[in-house]
Amino acid sequence: MKQVFIYLILTVGLLTHGGAIYSQAGTITIKGKVIEQGSEQPIEFATVLIADNTSKKPISGTTTLEDGSFELKTDASDFYIEVSFIGFQPRNFGQPVSRGNTIDLGIVVLSEDTQQLEEVIVQGEISRTEFKLDKRVFNVGKDLSSTGASALEVLNNVPSVNVNIEGDISLRGSQGVQILINGKPSVIASEQGNTLGTITADMIDRVEVITNPSAKYDAEGTSGIINIIIKKEEKKGLNGSISVNTGAPDNHSVGVSLNKRTEKFNLFSQIGGGFRELPNDLESRNIDLVNNTTILSSGTEYRNENFYNFVLGSDYYISPKDVLTLSGNFALELEDQPSTTTFAAIDENGNTTSQWERTEVTEANNPKFQYELQYKKDFENGEDHALLFSALGNFFGKDQSSEFEDRTISGEENDATQTTRTDFKESVFTFKLDYTRPFSKKWTLESGAQYVLNDVSNDYEVNNLVGGIFVNDPGLTNIFEFNQKVLGLYSTTAYEGKKWGIKAGVRLEQTDLSTLLSNTNQENNQNYTNLFPSVHTSYKITEKVSLQAGYSKRIYRPRLWDLNPFFNIRNNFSIRQGNPELLPEYTDSYEVTSIFILGKAALNFGLYHRYTEDVIERVSTFENNVNTVRPENIGTNNATGIEFNAKYSPANWLTFNGDFNYSTFTRDGSFNDQVFDFSGNQWSSKLMTKVKLPADIDLETTGNYRSGFQTVQSEISDQLFLDIGLRKKIMKGKAVLSLSVRDLFASRVRESEINQQDFYVYNRRQRGTFAALGFSYGFGKGEAMEFSGQRRRF
Repeated sequence: MKQVFIYLILTVGLLTHGGAIYSQAGTITIKGKVIEQGSEQPIEFATVLIADNTSKKPISGTTTLEDGSFELKTDASDFYIEVSFIGFQPRNFGQPVSRGNTIDLGIVVLSEDTQQLEEVIVQGEISRTEFKLDKRVFNVGKDLSSTGASALEVLNNVPSVNVNIEGDISLRGSQGVQILINGKPSVIASEQGNTLGTITADMIDRVEVITNPSAKYDAEGTSGIINIIIKKEEKKGLNGSISVNTGAPDNHSVGVSLNKRTEKFNLFSQIGGGFRELPNDLESRNIDLVNNTTILSSGTEYRNENFYNFVLGSDYYISPKDVLTLSGNFALELEDQPSTTTFAAIDENGNTTSQWERTEVTEANNPKFQYELQYKKDFENGEDHALLFSALGNFFGKDQSSEFEDRTISGEENDATQTTRTDFKESVFTFKLDYTRPFSKKWTLESGAQYVLNDVSNDYEVNNLVGGIFVNDPGLTNIFEFNQKVLGLYSTTAYEGKKWGIKAGVRLEQTDLSTLLSNTNQENNQNYTNLFPSVHTSYKITEKVSLQAGYSKRIYRPRLWDLNPFFNIRNNFSIRQGNPELLPEYTDSYEVTSIFILGKAALNFGLYHRYTEDVIERVSTFENNVNTVRPENIGTNNATGIEFNAKYSPANWLTFNGDFNYSTFTRDGSFNDQVFDFSGNQWSSKLMTKVKLPADIDLETTGNYRSGFQTVQSEISDQLFLDIGLRKKIMKGKAVLSLSVRDLFASRVRESEINQQDFYVYNRRQRGTFAALGFSYGFGKGEAMEFSGQRRRF
């Protein structure tokens, strides 16, 4: 390894000072081409060194280009030439006795250094997990970084993290995870963006999983934070990739990513578009247990989208210590929702009194704008001494119109026509300032502020066709205004020694929330200030065994759709409604976790407890066979759980990655004189198997199981499903072919039952099997990567 570090130091030094001015008189040009023994492939970034024969000190140098060629000049009179690359035996060339103005070394062949390669592989081949004070760090090794996988695929390899078929990311089975890039919100990681799939494993240094965030981070949410750290190394020149994907149900896209790096600028862009079809098979049964009447419904809902995306941004290196980043993203979705649902009404004697079909024609335009401005200042007196300012702006709009037509099939007439109109606008602005100051190698202070403004307007209108004229329905029509401002201030102090460390801090957040339902002039104003303390500690027992413990207080603020009394009438016997008077949830979160490195296996075991007040639950009310679901604050929840993660590679061609999570909970609360006290449990597990097959083919299978669980009114069914994928590198590794099948046996079905004294409701939802075939090609110094269009939930 000593030789490796010497080469690295020489390379950096020569690239920094190799541009020195030398006289034209007596200048010698040295050129050649470096290739690998056996494969005869060109070696990029090999170091070519000119050194003094007597002192052995470097005089000049360069690195090889993509085709392995090099050219440099020197006016030295007594020198030798050395060509080297990490993992290969260096070659030396003495100074020719007689020479002209050019020395052509021709083809320089380097052979592998077996001993050195073994050292590198031991240190960096396998992705591993380690503990820091308040986080778990997943270091991306060669086993992932050389596969051409995307960031989403890397996340699927991180213990406790799962990426489902729609690209939704969950942590320990819970969604609502905040994704950061290099410690901050980013256009790339935004829920509305399409660009997270363009980050390749080769670009990722590590992934930080924070299940119990410290006071440094936003107190919002309980699921945790995933922070993707991008490598600092740069690939100068023009880099890029192009990808084409197709699938069934229809899912077709093409994307082009470009990156141009110079000494001062890093320009990056992406353009892409496609079409996708998202079907949902639905079935429901609403039973009035007082009158013994039933409404049955079944059908397929579609959400078809044409989507377009454009990203443009630049990093400007004002100086080696000052970087300014400006980027923007524009996306457009054109929606079409051709859905059909069949209904049947059954009386108390079991007779079908009516059958009818409800068809939906919906069209929507969804424009999205995002921008990001960031300035980072690294100070001279320490690597981690830094100031970071960022501003992130988001705009999302929806201009939607729908027509619903009920057509009688048999029995009593149920013909009807309804139209709806939605004009939705949302703006979110996030301003963040972070300052990190190490006072020594062991002590660090962090402090900062964040200000988030969220401004939403939703104009929703329903009209019924009466006597050939559309008449407005005032009970379902409203204009809802939502405005929320959150100011946060934090400070943390950390001590980290060789074996033991502790980090403590506090965050103050002031929330100003106002909502207005214009048609009834109903207002809800909330203004509250909270302190969110956190304490984390870790202890390294040995190099292979570590422990970590932590406490933090969290908050969940009701979202727009939790608050807006907005009716969804796609199925007018199953209505979703918001609650303007909803209060936030508060959670005290405690964790003790451990990590064990046992040869080729890495094991993680954790114990956690969460106590939540003012728990938000979905509560159903039932009238005339119509089930209306509305969120309510219902009591407290005590949850205690264990988590186990393991990764084991018994052979170079075989890897197992497994997760297991079990929790038991106790609910106490009441609503409308009804007591909701009960206990329950739930568990989930995942087993991923990765096999390296001949012909450079990777096979990956992922089995998932999620147990059933109980809510205040419902019983949710369990789920068992299997995903499978194949990947093959072609064209000397510059291109990747992939085939994936999600939910191979179409067994991923969600069922729920509400069994109350006066009513019974059953719902079933299934998306079915998804298959996708993709091709990606990297050009320049770019890597083959994935283009995926993440979908904004609405």
